[in-house]
Amino acid sequence: MIVHPLAAVLALIQVPSGVIDEGVLVVRRDSQEVARETFRLRERRPGDPAGGWLLDASARWPGPGSRTTALTPVLELAADTAPAALAYDVVADGKSERITGQPGPGRFTLRYLLPGVERSRELPGGPHIVIADDSVFSLFLVVAWHAPRSADSGTTHVTAILPRVAGRATLTLTDLGIVATTVNRDPAMLHHILIAGGPMGPVHVWLDREGRLMKVEMPDRDLRAERLPG
Repeated sequence: MIVHPLAAVLALIQVPSGVIDEGVLVVRRDSQEVARETFRLRERRPGDPAGGWLLDASARWPGPGSRTTALTPVLELAADTAPAALAYDVVADGKSERITGQPGPGRFTLRYLLPGVERSRELPGGPHIVIADDSVFSLFLVVAWHAPRSADSGTTHVTAILPRVAGRATLTLTDLGIVATTVNRDPAMLHHILIAGGPMGPVHVWLDREGRLMKVEMPDRDLRAERLPG
């Protein structure tokens, strides 16, 4: 697998601490805030010539009463952007679960750990494996890395692993080029990647010229995640 230029650009702007990018996404339905997500992208092992990245995110979705769903994945990526390991903590309905993921020849193995219970699920692999979740928006940054290299290059396909539902989907990525949009109601010219297929419906990913994640839209769920300034 060839590293997408967007990933290469991000690698060039890293700071000495190894952190490449970090930010806060506000998730809204219409104008109402429904969730918040923090994310950080950093070097996999600072100083290691083998390269790679770590993406960790923390999404909090308030529910009725005092119940909050907390989703905290840590995704380890090899130098070719393929998933090397996944550790995913899920707290929902008062229960805690850890999901781990590991690639293998022709498959991706998920393990689910609850107090006193362990189960596993093997999913068929495929070309260009990515990790996706309809409630953790920063994961779509890595999905967008696999898009065609220009708006004239047609489409590409990736195999998405959906850890929380032990599912698998084929996604189609299209690069729509630099177009006008808004972020937090402010006008912006951003790189637009369309991701089609999968249970979440179409996903629109918007990146700035340095490849940083600025906005994710899921029209079928009427959700929009926008990066806070700074």
